[in-house]
Amino acid sequence: MVPALPSETASQRARPPTRSRIRSDLLVLDAHSFKDLEIFESETGGACLFDLCNLTRSDGGAKALRRRMERPSCDAARIRATQEALAFILAQRQAFDMLPSLAYTTGRVERYLRASLPLVTHENLLEFGFGALDLRLNHDRDYSKIVRGVQVTCLLIRTLRRFVGRAELARPAGELAPLLDEMRALLDRPGFSRVPDREIGSWGVWRILRADQVFRLREKEATDRLLQITYEVDALVALADVTRKHEFVLPRIEQGPLSVRADGLVHPLLRDAVANPVDLDQDRRVLFLTGPNMAGKTTYVRAFATALYLAHLGMGVPARSFRFVPAQRLFSSISLTDDLRAGVSYFRAEALRVKAIAQAVAEGYRVVAVMDEPFKGTNVKDALDASLAILERFAVREDCLFMFSSHLIELGDRLGAVGRVDCRYFEAEEGEGRLRFAYRLSPGISSQRLGMRVLREEGIFELLDGGAEGD
Repeated sequence: MVPALPSETASQRARPPTRSRIRSDLLVLDAHSFKDLEIFESETGGACLFDLCNLTRSDGGAKALRRRMERPSCDAARIRATQEALAFILAQRQAFDMLPSLAYTTGRVERYLRASLPLVTHENLLEFGFGALDLRLNHDRDYSKIVRGVQVTCLLIRTLRRFVGRAELARPAGELAPLLDEMRALLDRPGFSRVPDREIGSWGVWRILRADQVFRLREKEATDRLLQITYEVDALVALADVTRKHEFVLPRIEQGPLSVRADGLVHPLLRDAVANPVDLDQDRRVLFLTGPNMAGKTTYVRAFATALYLAHLGMGVPARSFRFVPAQRLFSSISLTDDLRAGVSYFRAEALRVKAIAQAVAEGYRVVAVMDEPFKGTNVKDALDASLAILERFAVREDCLFMFSSHLIELGDRLGAVGRVDCRYFEAEEGEGRLRFAYRLSPGISSQRLGMRVLREEGIFELLDGGAEGD
């Protein structure tokens, strides 16, 4: 089933851009956020987000995909262009089936172009003839490598000709259109147009070295560009395939002040995950999330930030529906550590993380930030005061959205006067002597305290009490 491409809407009138807002067309994540969201590496050594998305057929395609994932876009037109390309690929998926056959070919062509092989550079017929004769007689091993390189490059050109010549690809959509148009233009260059539509095994020395001269001298940049376009198409096909494989939905891109709304959202790396909604906009800029340990708070904020990141890549997200206005900065503050060598305590690490978010907000960016139990590195009084002070300031910042999970349920009574703060919670169900977690998001603030219950269920007090009796 091909995911439906969401129609373009303007749910709210877009405000005119200011100078402070026009900085880049990229959604910026810092190194800590990449690590928190496990985009390129997993804390547990399991699969990361890149592993999930990497259905590419070539090493070059995997590198192109990684570059995309390092540089998600915040430009609505660019995101939509990727969405349109993925929808087109899925609608015409069979036309892209020849890409796997290019994986081996592209690697060999790339090695041929990068190899330190002798090259006859002369254009004059006589000089070229002497150079060709010298290379053939005195560099036998190199000549054999050149022959193989020319053969595989001709194979690449023939395959790409057939690919772009397919009727289904006559009118590609989105960012695929300029890529295939450029590929066609490159293949029509005089040097490439002379490549026959059959194997060149019977070519003699003269024609082989003339073709080598084309591929590694006159049209080297064009040959390399053909490879890069092939890799970009490979990366796009991978994003389309992972969208279909996991039944992701292509998000709807909206205009106006920053907002994110989703139904049935899950984390893409979890099996049998419980789906929950997200509803953040300028009337509810801050989500204050409470609940006991293990109830699902951290998973929820990670799932939200991960889905928003995927949406900025232009691919599908793990939800039944997803609508968003693109952000410019995405911050995650989930897994923090102290730094003994730098003399940074855990609480100072928390403060510096909040400072990085505050700096981006102060500079006028559209910021989305998720913070998991901040200020737990200090005493309860400081944590309460710091949390309330930050939440009050977050709530008045226009065009920004924040998720703030906390065990400080005492803040509930004081947040009512803040405004623009939506309170939600996860709780455990108690029954049959054990705790059960439903992982369902509910409105309000949790009053559940399970610390002593968990310690008793794990038998910790019995172990300690028994040890004392035995002394």
